[in-house]
Amino acid sequence: MNLRKNVRFWVQAAVIGGVYAALTMALAPISYGPMQVRVSEALTVLPYFTPAAVPGLFVGCFVANTISFYGVPDMIFGSLATLAGAFLSYKLRKRAWLVPLPPILVNGVVIGAMLYFIYGVEPSLLADMAWVALGECLACYALGYPLLRYLKRHERIFRLTED
Repeated sequence: MNLRKNVRFWVQAAVIGGVYAALTMALAPISYGPMQVRVSEALTVLPYFTPAAVPGLFVGCFVANTISFYGVPDMIFGSLATLAGAFLSYKLRKRAWLVPLPPILVNGVVIGAMLYFIYGVEPSLLADMAWVALGECLACYALGYPLLRYLKRHERIFRLTED
């Protein structure tokens, strides 16, 4: 039984990571840049349903960031920001309406700082953080929260939670 749960965990993580990476790359023109709306960030609500989403989102983000024109810093800081946001979303899963918030805050701060300090994106640190957070807000609340509510209504069909 324990092996079954372990396999299920890693299969869910792999599927979530693959979907995240594929969505990000397929929508590359809006997925990368100072003002981005990464549609795949809507998936950051999935830790509400399964802890497997935490490593899945991390790996998916890392893979997607391999083609980012921001290079290695984006692979490192972007992926770690997604990992932190997903972990905090998992911790807030008892309050569904808060689940999309951590990725917005973490990515806004981390990616905004990366853009400003490493790449010199103007006009200011706070503006860079705000632009990233705004894009995240669109992805996480405008797309992710309705996704969460839909999946919650149809949870048994998708079998996202543990048996």
